[in-house]
Amino acid sequence: MRKYLVTIGFTLFFLVTAPVCTVLGTLLWLVSMPFDKNQALLHALVCRWCHYLYLRAWPGWRVRVEGRELLPKGPAVFVANHQSAMDIVAAMGLFHPFKFVSKSSLFKVPMVGWLMSMMRYVAVERGHVHAMERMLEECRGWLRRGVAVLIFPEGTYAPVRHPLPFKRGAFRLAIEEQVPVVPVVLEGTTDILEGDGPRMGAWATVRVRVLPPLPPESLGTDEVALAARVRALYFEALGLAPLQTGSGQERTQECA
Repeated sequence: MRKYLVTIGFTLFFLVTAPVCTVLGTLLWLVSMPFDKNQALLHALVCRWCHYLYLRAWPGWRVRVEGRELLPKGPAVFVANHQSAMDIVAAMGLFHPFKFVSKSSLFKVPMVGWLMSMMRYVAVERGHVHAMERMLEECRGWLRRGVAVLIFPEGTYAPVRHPLPFKRGAFRLAIEEQVPVVPVVLEGTTDILEGDGPRMGAWATVRVRVLPPLPPESLGTDEVALAARVRALYFEALGLAPLQTGSGQERTQECA
């Protein structure tokens, strides 16, 4: 019953406040377009709106962000583990300019998708043959303009706390463009929302941690090895024993 009450309460709160953010965001977008080509101001507004209004201000949810000082200035590939639709809301608490890579269906959601389009986040259409290459090319463009990109390398929600095998695209980008890889560890978002929900938890402690960036000179040339190396950092940060390659669970994840 408590989850239903929280879900209804949050939904009503969102429906009342989201139009305000959309109107303010649209006005800011129109005013800043001539001088803010990367839409950094609009991104900053949306990040703070989501962080303070939809996470910190909500009773029963606690949020802690650690390591903002480690975030490098300029282009970088941020990678984050993925278990909940709330992950990107939590990651916005980094208060750092980046372009988020998202499934294209989110861009069709009223208000949310409109703002995402205005901020020029990167869409990827799952199931399309050339979708991944188009996404990577768009990310390259942002990196070359000096803007970081944030990617969930698992590609989908992990059904358990163990991160799924990482897809290589994010790491190929970092190696080819010679920019840092920044691991961002997200914890506790599933206590708010499991996957896409819809039921929301009444109590949650969300932790966002920035691990030390991997500088370009340390990345090597093998994107698969780099993906495995970074994934191992997540197991260490989350206090998990790495799954044995060839185990049933690992084989299932490799096919996902």
